Amino acid sequence: MGRGKIVIRRIDNATSRQVTFSKRRNGILKKAKELAILCDAEVGLIIFSSTGRLHEFTSSSMKNVIDRYNKVKEENNQLLNLASEAKFWQGEAIQLRQQLQYLQQSHRQLLGEELSGMNVNDLHKMESKLEMSLKGVRIKKEQILMDEIKELHGKGSHIGEENKALHKKVNDLLKENAELQKKVYESTHTRHDNNELHMPISLQLSQPQPLKSYLPTNETMKLGLQLNSKTS
Repeated sequence: MGRGKIVIRRIDNATSRQVTFSKRRNGILKKAKELAILCDAEVGLIIFSSTGRLHEFTSSSMKNVIDRYNKVKEENNQLLNLASEAKFWQGEAIQLRQQLQYLQQSHRQLLGEELSGMNVNDLHKMESKLEMSLKGVRIKKEQILMDEIKELHGKGSHIGEENKALHKKVNDLLKENAELQKKVYESTHTRHDNNELHMPISLQLSQPQPLKSYLPTNETMKLGLQLNSKTS
């Protein structure tokens, strides 16, 4: 008869548990040694008993084995991380590809293509989507036009203010020009009047006339006779 199957569970009896531990410990240490020798493997075995006692076996150095274990574990973790990351991105790529296909199909259907496989409900839904899309386009268009009109109004008011400022500058320049012309006119006439007042008077002496001999004429003689008769 073969040996019966042993149920693997904790042995309640402390003595039996210690005897089983000693037997199996020696067996596993022997197997580890044989594995290291036969297969040229680097083996490190650490066992802690229930009482906390350490039992170990190593084919070279426990420190080297532990360092190598940590290094390989870190590399494996990195590989696992890379593999999991690659798997994640593969899933993302598959989802994006499916979304792209769906969007391309929807776009073709919105353009009126590939409608043969659609029923009345699908067509009604597409019509509702188109109406909503057109409504959104109109709202966006109106908003853009309102913004442009507001911007043009702002520019117009700004240009109007600049125009007023320019008119004011022109009026100021005209006033300054009129004042300058007035000053120039006044200064010119003042100089002209002063020149007339201080203009030198040139006197010319006439040539001496020859003295005429005084001879009484007939009229003077008559006048004298009249005067004499009145006095007498």
